[in-house]
Amino acid sequence: MSCAAPVRAHLAQNASTPRAAPIRARSGAARAASTRARARTCGWNDTHGTRGSVLALAHLATSTRGEAARTRAIEPTSFAAGGAPLRVAYQGVPGAYSEGAALAAYPDAETVPHEQFDDVYAATENSSVDRAVLPFENSLGGSIHRNYDLIFSHNLHVVGEVYYRVNHCLLAMPGQKIEDLKRAQSHPQALAQCEGYLTNLGMVREAVDDTAGAAQAIAEAKTMGVAAVASRRAADLYGLHVYDEGIQDDTSNVTRFLALSREPIPPTNSVDKPYKTSIACSLKEGPGALFKALACFSLRDINMTKIESRPMRTNPVTSTGAKQSMQFSYLFYIDIEANMVDENTQNALRHLNESATFLRVLGSYPRDCSQL
Repeated sequence: MSCAAPVRAHLAQNASTPRAAPIRARSGAARAASTRARARTCGWNDTHGTRGSVLALAHLATSTRGEAARTRAIEPTSFAAGGAPLRVAYQGVPGAYSEGAALAAYPDAETVPHEQFDDVYAATENSSVDRAVLPFENSLGGSIHRNYDLIFSHNLHVVGEVYYRVNHCLLAMPGQKIEDLKRAQSHPQALAQCEGYLTNLGMVREAVDDTAGAAQAIAEAKTMGVAAVASRRAADLYGLHVYDEGIQDDTSNVTRFLALSREPIPPTNSVDKPYKTSIACSLKEGPGALFKALACFSLRDINMTKIESRPMRTNPVTSTGAKQSMQFSYLFYIDIEANMVDENTQNALRHLNESATFLRVLGSYPRDCSQL
């Protein structure tokens, strides 16, 4: 299965549902009152006790499917509300791998470039665009920490994922020989991924902000003797010649992108469409705290595919007493192969909420089952 049919169909669906507020676990009456208030904002009544905050998110996953179906009659892949093409934001300039991932997710969309990750989040939140497609991890370079920090500080929802294969090309002005190319410009990660190839050619590596941006700069200045490490699409857009293709040292170079939306898209209960659910949580200090949190999933045979820790932005350093050493506080990002519609998943999150100081469901969305 590729990232086409089930993932694309879900990615562009637009459900008019209320946003689920973050869940902060507290003790006693204050926690109960806060939980009930947040649950009510999600359309959940108060008959389910003080754990209603997690139940409210489960309610979102099940109660709005009918309304979504009624309000979305046209093919969702290509059109936004009102029949206009979806506008999808990405970071970089035309020809960037991020643009390729955006088009893989939304083939008929209008892609909208932005200079920084922060600009993409802002454009999506202020309704300048309908979706954002952003990189979160690479098979060689690891996690893109900036986006993990930004998704927590913005009120956007994960509505899909795309695994995008990176195929680096050596691009330069036409009419040269490959041995004439003495310098290579690209994003630092791209240069690192092609280090062996560039070393064998004796090329000096020069880091710039963007792969496609390097190609654009060379084309605009008509610079000779300098190559860009970028995509074939960048060569087509900027009129450069492809001197070599697939120059990365490791062919298994894949970036995982997440599609973000202002509103969550309620998951369906289809048995032939595997789902992932992404959450963020912080835990109480104590022996085995992380082990106990992860046991909430393993006890229910829920597979975890990703865990990432990032420093808390508020109260990052704590101390429990005068004789106690400082403790760093962390936020955990966890991906599980599970659907929020399933009672098994809801029970796991209820269980986790008992030991969490904070819990937020970032999204429940179709898994990209592409093969390498």
